[in-house]
Amino acid sequence: MSAPPDPVFDAGLQAERTALAWRRTALAMAVAAVGAARLAAPLIGAAAVALGALGLLQALAVSIGAHGRYRATRRSLLDRGDLTAVRPAALPMATMAASGTVVGVLALAFVLGAGG
Repeated sequence: MSAPPDPVFDAGLQAERTALAWRRTALAMAVAAVGAARLAAPLIGAAAVALGALGLLQALAVSIGAHGRYRATRRSLLDRGDLTAVRPAALPMATMAASGTVVGVLALAFVLGAGG
């Protein structure tokens, strides 16, 4: 009787799908920041442009952080066969939360300015 075969290891499709999801998230963050800045600019002026630029920088930081995490995940899966060498995704998630706050401030400024 032969030994059972080794379990099939998916060498990266999950990591690639996750990386694509983070790219979509970063793109959505950038679009939301630009859109919110565009809507709020007539009401709060240069502050809207500055907050929009901050939102774009945060989207870029999420994209860079997620790409680095993808490379580390792929390297760990190929070299070690597990994810014990990969750190949690705290930086991209924290940056995403901060970007949501920036877009929320721009939206609040728009709503308050449009009502007054």
